[in-house]
Parts: sequence; C-alpha cells; structure tokens
Amino acid sequence: METPDGKIHEIPVIDYHVHVWKAHEDNWLRPELAKGWIDCFYDYHKSLSPQEYIMDYNTFKYYGSKKMIEDVFLNGYVDLGITQPQYLLYFYRTPFGNTEEFGKLVYENPYRFIIGTRWDPRDGEQGKKQLEEDVRRYRVKPWQMRHVKLYTAEWKDIGGNLSRGWRLDSREAFEFIEFSKSLGINILVPHKGPTVWPLDKDAFDVKDVDAAASSFPEMKFVVTHIGLPRFDDFCWIGVQDKNVYAGLAVATAFIHKRPRYFAQIMAELLFWLGPDRILYGSDYAIWNPKWIIEDFIKFELPPDIEKEYGVQLTLDIKKKILYENAAKLWGIDVNEIIKTLNDDIKSRAKVLETKLSKEVVY
Repeated sequence: METPDGKIHEIPVIDYHVHVWKAHEDNWLRPELAKGWIDCFYDYHKSLSPQEYIMDYNTFKYYGSKKMIEDVFLNGYVDLGITQPQYLLYFYRTPFGNTEEFGKLVYENPYRFIIGTRWDPRDGEQGKKQLEEDVRRYRVKPWQMRHVKLYTAEWKDIGGNLSRGWRLDSREAFEFIEFSKSLGINILVPHKGPTVWPLDKDAFDVKDVDAAASSFPEMKFVVTHIGLPRFDDFCWIGVQDKNVYAGLAVATAFIHKRPRYFAQIMAELLFWLGPDRILYGSDYAIWNPKWIIEDFIKFELPPDIEKEYGVQLTLDIKKKILYENAAKLWGIDVNEIIKTLNDDIKSRAKVLETKLSKEVVY
C-alpha cells in the first residue's frame, strides 16, 4: 500500500482462518442436514460479499484446493494460510473440512500453509490416539500442528443417542487440553460465533472459554468469530484472561456492507484487548480475502468513534492484526518465510530459463 507521504509499504498477510471443504451431494450422509448446513454458509456468503465475488452455488459446495490457492494466495494477497478443519461427521460421509486434505497441501507448500487438527472430547481414548497420529504425520515444520480447532456445537451419535454439543470447561475437555500440551500444541481455536443451521446457538456460547483460559494460562485461546453474537461476553472475558485472542473471521466480512458496525467492533477490541491480541481472518471460502484486505487497508475509524473509545486504527496496528500477532503466536519468522518463498520463485524461474535456453540451443 501507499501512504499519503508517498511511501510504499509491503505488508505480509497471515490469514488465520481458511478452509477447503467437501459439501457436494456425494458427501451428504444425512441430506437434509448436510444441505441445510452448506445452504446456511452460502446465505452468509451472498449476504455480505460484494456482488462480483459471489460464487455460483455448485462451485461453493466444493471448490477444491486449486481454486482456494488462486483466490487466497495468487489474487487474495495472503502469504500464509492457517487451516481450520471441522469434521461434521453426523452430516457428511467424510469430513466436511479434514486434516488429511490440508496435510497434502502442507507437504507440497510447507511455507504457505500452517496446519492444525481438531479434537472432540467425546471421542475418548481413540480421539487422543488420532490426535497424536495427526501431530506425528503433519508437523513437518516447527510451527505446524501447534493448534487445534474446537467445534463445541458439533453433533455426534453416541450409542444411538444424539449429543448436540460439548463444553470446553468440562472434565473431558480439560483432559484433552492436558494431552494437547504434551504433544506441543499450545493454541486452541474454539468456534464461538454465529449459529450455523441446524446447530444449537447455546452450544456456541463463549462463556466456557473463561474457565478453560483461567485454568490453563500457558495455553493460548484464539476465540474465532469473537463470540458474535455474544460480543460483550467475549470482551469481558478477554480483558481478564490475557491468553485470550480475538479471531476476526466473520467480523471482517462486515467491513463492506456494515462499515460502522465493523468500526464499533474494532474500537471495542482495541479498547478492551489492545492491538496485540487481534488476528485477521477471512473464513474463506465464505468470504474472499481480496476485497476484505483491500477494504481493511483503506479503512479508518470514524472520528466520533475514535473520540469516544480513545483508540486509533493506525498502519502499525493494522500490521499487527494482518500478520505480526499471528506470527508471534505461532512462532513464525516472517522474514524467513518471505525469503524462502522469494528464493523458491527465483529458483523456479532460473530452471525455466535454463530449460528454455537449452531448447533454443538444440
């Protein structure tokens, strides 16, 4: 970006929340529920995206890793994408967003993707074995497999009975947190945001983060979707528990059609948590990072909100949100990443140049 003084700033971007999901009909286990889920996602996508960024419905159901790379990295300004799997095996035959598919991308692009996995305390000992196996297979770099996505509202069949969610402050969840620590996982990413049909609103309640965060001060809790629509609860928890971070996925999508609402969200976060615990996320493919980042770079808090809250959204603070905070949290040397990516581009260009030269000679 260019600032009013004529200086050009190259700003790395870490998107802490991207997906590759499989919601096409072949993967529907319970068609009514599976279709209702992806339809709800698509409604969010259509309602907040600029018209030119709306995907057709069939593409949205399964766009694949190739389109994701094109939208997020090639066109969307993102340098590193952090994947957040969610399985939803009560709805889908194979995981809706799975660790294995992300793992293939990490093997091919270890400096582009940061992979994590997930756990569900209702899986018991088998779940712990799977967690350990995921870490063993996919920690190809030190910053890989440092986080788990936690979906407390997920439905599960337990002995023929439907369990409609679990709590992060339960005894079983605490056991999994302890086990995660033993595997070198120190970042928990609980989904605490808007209800997605048909899941239960109460199962997304942010209040169970409080007891977990205070019980495990050495762990970091990136509360994805900042508790919306329970934003006040999140802020009151975040100001007390210094290991709680604001994950902006979903919130960033309001920047286009509800800019003042977005300004109020940002002012509240800066007032309560400060600039060092806020992370940028797009929640791709619900929303495309290109338009969000373009709007965010240009975005300014209205003067009356700045005055009321006593905060500013400066370029330095935007840099913290776009990459510095996530880099610190995951232990990433951004300069090393960028250098590696640049060297890789140069080496590929050199190979191509040599190949072309040989073809000309012969």
